[in-house]
Amino acid sequence: MKIAVIGQSVFGLEVFKELRKEGHQIVGVFTIPDKDGKADPLGAEAEKDGVPVFKFPRWRLKGGAIPEVVEAYKATGAELNVLPFCSQFIPMEVIDHPARGSIIYHPSLLPRHRGASAINWTLIHGDRKCGFTVFWADDGLDTGPILLQRECDVEPDDTVNTLYNRFLFPEGVKGTVDAVRLIAEGKAPKIVQPEEGATYEGIQKKDKAKIDWNQPSQALHNWIRGNDKVPGAWAEIDGQKITFYGSTLVDNIATAGGQSLEIPGASRPGLVTKAGLVLFGNDGKTLLVKNLQFEDGKMIAAAQYFSRGTGTSVELTENEKAFADQMRVSKERAIDDSTDFFKSGAASMDVVRLVEEVKLRASGCQLQNEDMCVRKRTSTNMTVRLPHQLFVNGEFVDAEGGKTYKTINPTDGMVWDKISSVCVSVAAAKDAFEEGEWGKMNPRDRGRLIYKLADLMEEHQEELATIESMDSGAVYTLALKTHVGMSIQTFRYFAGWCDKIQGSTIPINQARPNRNLTFTRKEPIGVCAIVIPWNYPLMMLAWKTAACLAAGNTVVLKPAQVTPLTAVKFAELSARAGFPKGVINILPGSGALVGQRLADHPDVRKLGFTGSTPVGKHIMKSCAVSNVKKVSLELGGKSSARSIFSDCDMEKAVGECAVFFNKGENCIAAGRLFVEENIHDHYVQRVVWGCLTVLCWLSHTLPSLGSHKLGYLWSSARRGFRKFLTVTTSRAGFFFEPTIFTDVQDHMFIAKEESFGPIMILSKFKSGDVEEVLRRANATEYGLASGVFTRDIGKALLVSEKLNAGTVFVNTYNKTDVAAPFGGFKQSGFGKDLGKRRCLWVEFPSHRFSRPG
Repeated sequence: MKIAVIGQSVFGLEVFKELRKEGHQIVGVFTIPDKDGKADPLGAEAEKDGVPVFKFPRWRLKGGAIPEVVEAYKATGAELNVLPFCSQFIPMEVIDHPARGSIIYHPSLLPRHRGASAINWTLIHGDRKCGFTVFWADDGLDTGPILLQRECDVEPDDTVNTLYNRFLFPEGVKGTVDAVRLIAEGKAPKIVQPEEGATYEGIQKKDKAKIDWNQPSQALHNWIRGNDKVPGAWAEIDGQKITFYGSTLVDNIATAGGQSLEIPGASRPGLVTKAGLVLFGNDGKTLLVKNLQFEDGKMIAAAQYFSRGTGTSVELTENEKAFADQMRVSKERAIDDSTDFFKSGAASMDVVRLVEEVKLRASGCQLQNEDMCVRKRTSTNMTVRLPHQLFVNGEFVDAEGGKTYKTINPTDGMVWDKISSVCVSVAAAKDAFEEGEWGKMNPRDRGRLIYKLADLMEEHQEELATIESMDSGAVYTLALKTHVGMSIQTFRYFAGWCDKIQGSTIPINQARPNRNLTFTRKEPIGVCAIVIPWNYPLMMLAWKTAACLAAGNTVVLKPAQVTPLTAVKFAELSARAGFPKGVINILPGSGALVGQRLADHPDVRKLGFTGSTPVGKHIMKSCAVSNVKKVSLELGGKSSARSIFSDCDMEKAVGECAVFFNKGENCIAAGRLFVEENIHDHYVQRVVWGCLTVLCWLSHTLPSLGSHKLGYLWSSARRGFRKFLTVTTSRAGFFFEPTIFTDVQDHMFIAKEESFGPIMILSKFKSGDVEEVLRRANATEYGLASGVFTRDIGKALLVSEKLNAGTVFVNTYNKTDVAAPFGGFKQSGFGKDLGKRRCLWVEFPSHRFSRPG
């Protein structure tokens, strides 16, 4: 169909993209004018795709349609108008013009909550159900016939944001596209809206969001969460307006030691506790508020209300005040209300604009280390809900004897959950494979389930990133973009392989005259055990689990003992996606107990392991002795080094050193670098200067691991080379100092042993001696990844061919993609994760070359 999309925002953008994927012709996009030179996301995407874009500031003037605007619209020849999200008033001359009419998305279950702020009112009224409606536009306010409706449950602590992100946005996009599909097929209904139960509420504004304290706790909670973020529920305390955010209903909360806070109109004073601000309804029940905002815009944790004024104020000079004003203008110009700064990450053009402008304006300033750094964000002001039991046969169950162990937040060293441990049940996975519906399922249906699981992970990506950050110590932005983002991509990639796994026919001598036919079939192997590490908990789960499921196997997975929480959250999402019982099983616990039992179990047919080489060897032995089960190993060890030649692009060679990525806890971290002699000192200077902008790098959760790294440095320091840089940190939690060693000789301890932390090892090689650097780089029993930096393509091809490593990077480093196989040579393991088949790929600035591995 020829469709006109009328609206704005990221929601409108996603609908636009999906309609194009469905094969519809978008004849015009009608959106709002640019704001401060920045186009709306929908308009920007349409312009990029070459679709005509119209940015009318208004469609009506003095009560009537503007003729020029209406004529411009009619000239597109649209057969259907789709209004996914539109803040403008569209005249009926436009609404009624297309042959197939106009449809509108509305975020409520009409006829309830007509008008604006529908999501807010859904929560304020305490509705048990939330949903959206796609309806046929008419001349009333959200009164047209219903085409399609979908609903979800409202959770006790849902906010406008959580409802929108979990359901109204992703399902709303799908529902709008489904509605268009029904229209195209001639199956779209027109159900007259009933007047019974109809409500209309206006736009919820700040002046109307004041809290009425003479209500039960549930009503107070609904009011605060219904106004969360915009416009914000507020009350007068100590003579100023205080806005409340992050409300939860609580029972039996500890109030000992809490400080009383008088709140005018409340049935009793609030209590400021370590957990937050405890409030009381007129029924005596309690709710907890996590954050407060003052009239000047300052936001604090509610627990800090009485300590907010204890800091030392900073007096700025007039020049400093002027500079601060310039920075504020830069921020407001680059980042608007629609920008999620942390979710955008460094690739966002909003963030790029801000960084570049700040760099330009601050070029005359001498900055201290603390002035320019990306602060670690470990939470998103959300209440995280996750199971803490084993997941076996589609259910969360306690471990044998009810055993649990503590899991620790590495940012502060505090225990934040207890998890069940010790139970190995392979029988459920075996039964699901041999007798259950999974083994009989059509591959395409299997793919649909995996796609659905990926969609659910995307809906919960912020929650998963928060859990990953708090459990593994990953910086929140990295957890969101890489740990979680690539996990979602992995499941989607392998979902597409489900119905493409096939064998082949083989021509044989007996084919004629006997008409014999020989062919091969690729069949699932059965129960696959997976044992994963702690550096990328969710991503390692995805890399191994997605391929097993795509092939039709069942899975028993043991997450790392110290980072089990995203795995059990993943189990919850798999159940919601509809996976049959027993297909996915998650067993937290120690490697010595749970991992060993999996390696020994006779019903496990394949075991995939990522971890250390010594443990990998032990697993191979156990798998051979038990039932000769198949094994794939992605092991550590000191990988082949990265070689930096004098003709390299110095900016890239320094900028992509990749040693400190993910705190250095990275299996392909370029821990050892060979630098050509004639540029060595300059390269060291550049790297050290770059590291001075690093505030601190987080090590992992266990003190024993930190002790391992300290022991590594202590042992290294006796070997007689320079410890060039250590950035000192002093704060609670488990942290480790970034360190650079130079003048490292091949025989030294740190040249051979993997640190698995933020430690860079630098060695020289003679200028022009390619053979020397190849010999030294390959003089190791390990070979997971290596790299080369040079502008000489001939040298790049020679070095990449001769390096003994599963992956070789050229003029880049630490790049992975779900379609590119990943695995090691020699004692770094065998077998490949990701991709279709074994291969080795190397990347150039604008070209990619592949060869068999």
